[in-house]
Amino acid sequence: MTSAGLYIHIPFCNIKCIYCDFYSVVNQEKTIPKFFKALFKEIQSCNTDTSKWNINTIFIGGGTPSLIEPDLISKLIEQLSIKFDISNVKEFTIEANPGESKFEYLKEYHDLGINRLSIGVQSLEPKLLEFLTRLHNSDDVFHTFENARKAGFENINCDLIFNIPNQPMSIWKRDLQKIIDLDPEHISCYSLTVEKNTQLFQYVKNGKVKMPSDDTNIDYYRWAQFILAQKEFDQYEISNWNKPGKECQHNLHYWEIDPYLSFGPSAHSFDGKKRYSNMRNLNQYIQSIDKGDDSRDFIEEVSEKNYTNELIGFGLRIAKGIDLDRIPSSFKKSVNKSIKLNHEKWADHFKLEKNKLKLTKDGFAFSDSIAIDLMI
Repeated sequence: MTSAGLYIHIPFCNIKCIYCDFYSVVNQEKTIPKFFKALFKEIQSCNTDTSKWNINTIFIGGGTPSLIEPDLISKLIEQLSIKFDISNVKEFTIEANPGESKFEYLKEYHDLGINRLSIGVQSLEPKLLEFLTRLHNSDDVFHTFENARKAGFENINCDLIFNIPNQPMSIWKRDLQKIIDLDPEHISCYSLTVEKNTQLFQYVKNGKVKMPSDDTNIDYYRWAQFILAQKEFDQYEISNWNKPGKECQHNLHYWEIDPYLSFGPSAHSFDGKKRYSNMRNLNQYIQSIDKGDDSRDFIEEVSEKNYTNELIGFGLRIAKGIDLDRIPSSFKKSVNKSIKLNHEKWADHFKLEKNKLKLTKDGFAFSDSIAIDLMI
């Protein structure tokens, strides 16, 4: 059986954050019933053969899924259970925003079998939250975390962002320490990146905002590595740290190139041979499904070369590294040659252990550059 996951994209938000490139919509609460009707239809019309898959994770992301009434989430789970064998699901995640996650909702989500909560903290500093156009404050973070524990969640992730313009190192250290003090099972630390389809991109392009230097970015990152290691968090992926046994199994599906099916507007899937994605427009998504049309607007057969490069790019993200035995035979020589050519350049940043190519702790900060150099 092949390990696999399911992802559901719920695009509704109360505000569009200036940095966020994930597909979301605001002020469309009236569309929620139509969306779920279309979503359920998309799930039931899925014709991918999953008989040899062990579906062991489900992830509800967005958007802000914690805005959705538990009754609709219950119906969603029912639709998934009708279509797929989800009896082996061990990790079931839903995303939540501080201040936008009612205790009653969290309790009912947990009672439905959702056992992991991912909280979008991002920062605890008022001025930085305002810059990021987040709606919450630090009290909302602590209150939401406390409510999640009361609701029964024993596996909680907190997302944080560094490399924010005008973010002092002292504030980054303080915020990270306060989140560590909450004692979550998992912490994600992401560098603020400038994505093309965002308001932040326009601000940077027009000179309204200046991003921190690359050296500053690395300093933030290395502090996270240092302090989280001191607090006995394991770094199992570039941006993710966990307490023992609490890695995000769903995200590991992506990085280990396992198959996964995704539903909702803009959702991306990989069935083991093809990658495809749904249209990035809520109304068009709903209309196409209502008409019985294909909601996908991108389908690509993954060639052996692309698969090889994905093994390199994704494999270097995780601590266990690239399993070189998975490289297609037709590209093994090319990959080995690439490793030898780049060994001197990146000698202190990657290593070979038992036919696995791994990044060192310092190498994680340069993973994208190393991956590009190694790709064929």
